[in-house]
Amino acid sequence: MSRFRVAFQGERGAYSEEAAIKYFGRDVEFIPCRDIQTVFNYVEAGKSDYGILPIENSIEGSVNETYDLLTSTNLRVSGEVYLRISHCLIIHRDADIKDIKKVMSHPQAISQCKVYLSSKSFEVIPAYDTAGSVKKILEEKLLDTAAIASERAAEIYGMKIVERGIEDYGRNYTRFIVISEKDSEPSGDDKTSIIFSLPHIPGSLYNALEVFAKRQINLTKIESRPTKHRPFEYFFFVDFEGHRKDQVVREALEELVKRTLFLKVLGSYPRGKIS
Repeated sequence: MSRFRVAFQGERGAYSEEAAIKYFGRDVEFIPCRDIQTVFNYVEAGKSDYGILPIENSIEGSVNETYDLLTSTNLRVSGEVYLRISHCLIIHRDADIKDIKKVMSHPQAISQCKVYLSSKSFEVIPAYDTAGSVKKILEEKLLDTAAIASERAAEIYGMKIVERGIEDYGRNYTRFIVISEKDSEPSGDDKTSIIFSLPHIPGSLYNALEVFAKRQINLTKIESRPTKHRPFEYFFFVDFEGHRKDQVVREALEELVKRTLFLKVLGSYPRGKIS
């Protein structure tokens, strides 16, 4: 039997790959993708069975590109996983820290290390991926450039770690979602993600959220994003406890349809644990 395939954003050693390993284990085929859009494309085209994507970080907040792409796909959210993020300053194995003048990494990683970087005189260069930055240092033998990435990335590319744990806050976690053609069956400890839009009238958001409050359904996140169709109109993304097949959730969604202009259930899935 062939192994199933999992697409992730970044190069080997990226945090997305670590999240995929934590969720799926190692006995799968991992497919590196340069960007988040490509992950969606691979799963939609059947080139990958699953995709795994960052959606929010405990320090820097939401990954807006992931939210925006969820509005236009027919794929489902079928899982989530939380990954502890610990950043390292990594240099070429032949380099010396005293010669380092630049540091590069994904913008999210750079933002998560603002305090550390403010104490240095490095030129900061945004890049498409954390592990990809380490790979670039190896391939181009950049002896004046460091990368911010994971310890695992340093191991994969044979690079040297100068400092560990350079993120600003110790409890730095990223939540990743799993996307596929179908969501998951009830597990007894589930979450559901939805997206909706509302009429531009007073009280419309209150009326929408009331369907959850009166049923004691706990909301775990609410996020607004521009629709990009008309100025200053928004989609609302809501995560809440429960599965779409639970009776109380079904009743809430049936009532919510009547109070929204547009409603889409992105998926129900087992709730991830922070560990």
